[in-house]
Amino acid sequence: MLIEMKISALAFDPTMNMPLVILKSDDGKQILPIWIGMLEAGAIAAQLEKIDVARPMTHDLLKTMVESLGGTVDRVVISDLTDNTYFARVFIKRADEEIEFDARPSDSMALALRTNAKIFADEGVVERSRKVDLPQAQPGVDEQEKWREILENMDPEDFGKYKM
Repeated sequence: MLIEMKISALAFDPTMNMPLVILKSDDGKQILPIWIGMLEAGAIAAQLEKIDVARPMTHDLLKTMVESLGGTVDRVVISDLTDNTYFARVFIKRADEEIEFDARPSDSMALALRTNAKIFADEGVVERSRKVDLPQAQPGVDEQEKWREILENMDPEDFGKYKM
């Protein structure tokens, strides 16, 4: 089953020195944290903040290409989690056909934001994300349990406004 998600927060995880996107279900009961690269975080932040750029970014180019070829981005789906790596699918509609592409979740989300496409996550991915292996920062501290507690009790205001 697919769960509709929204980007709840974009933050910087100082323990892993990486940006982090927090997806949350509409009812707030499901949370999906996805660590992403710096460049992808910049592309997502630029769209969230409605920052105009002088030249099109890659995701702007993809949007223009899809639309110029008569298609629309219908939805993106965070579809799998294998060996701590997330996978996504982008669904393009054109005329009477649907075209599906493999993509990184960060690129999928950046494209979805630019095209107003819905973001979904597979229920199994959300469930398995609770078991993602996190590195141990301090001996004796259960980082997985610490992160699980933080994410389950998180309020988007805790992160500020998409601060990087």
